[in-house]
Amino acid sequence: MKLHTILGAGGSVANELLAVLTSHHENIRLVSRNVKPVDGVETVRADITDYKQALQAVENSSVVYLLTGLKYDVRVWAEKWPVIMTNVINACRESGAKLIFFDNVYMYGKVDGVMTEQTPFNPVSRKGEIRALIATKLLDEIANKNITALIARSADFYGPVGFSTSVANLLVFKNFKKRKHAQWLGNPNVPHSFTYVPDAARALYMLANSEDAFGQTWHLPTAPHPLTGEEFIHQAATAMQADSSYNKLSGWLVWIGGLFDRTIKELQEMLYQNEYPYIFDSTKFDTAFHFEPTSYKNGIIETAIWTLRQ
Repeated sequence: MKLHTILGAGGSVANELLAVLTSHHENIRLVSRNVKPVDGVETVRADITDYKQALQAVENSSVVYLLTGLKYDVRVWAEKWPVIMTNVINACRESGAKLIFFDNVYMYGKVDGVMTEQTPFNPVSRKGEIRALIATKLLDEIANKNITALIARSADFYGPVGFSTSVANLLVFKNFKKRKHAQWLGNPNVPHSFTYVPDAARALYMLANSEDAFGQTWHLPTAPHPLTGEEFIHQAATAMQADSSYNKLSGWLVWIGGLFDRTIKELQEMLYQNEYPYIFDSTKFDTAFHFEPTSYKNGIIETAIWTLRQ
């Protein structure tokens, strides 16, 4: 029986993927430094910045999902991401496991138009440079046939998955839950794509079970025709029966906040993603797998229902 190993257990995408794997009665291993026990699932405590622990974490695996999340701090990323990618590549190669790397879009930089799998890497931030470095390393290993792997790339998150890793969930849904005004980072009048996390998790499982998918980069299913920030807020307010008023978090407010909070400071170099159209295209995946991404209307309603139950 196949063994599906999740590196970075406990995160938003990892938890949704766990639910998908469980529903398909798969053999599962969860790995993280602080992994929590789950009935019927193997759990392994490991720090994959240590190669020996990384190798032990993936041994006997059929497919490994690299979903690890690091502290949102460029200093941590610069130190740990290259080590993690090298360790996981080498461990998967030694153990014979296939690798799925869950990636973001930072390496594309500021894109004038639609982001596709063919968009060149042109990072305009330090975090983007790091993501370009590790993605390129994996792509080189794939091209040299040293490993069977693929890259699964996502836009920003939203969905019934918590507030810590989704800016939209935090600034819109959580504020409405508290009967506060929503907030929006950057320009609320430009379209901004969001990937519905349950869709992403289903897609990861589909990719894992497709031999032909490996050796490629895939954009995970994301609804077309993204809403503007103002439209997103209005739909969320309607779903939560809240006042649709909102406050704009402009660059100077983020700069001031960054003087007192490191995470806010780290947002400054990424603000370009919120000031200009951010349009993520998943046509390749949707066509290949006959997948219809969850519409923004339905995704927002489901997220609102989940938020109100918290």
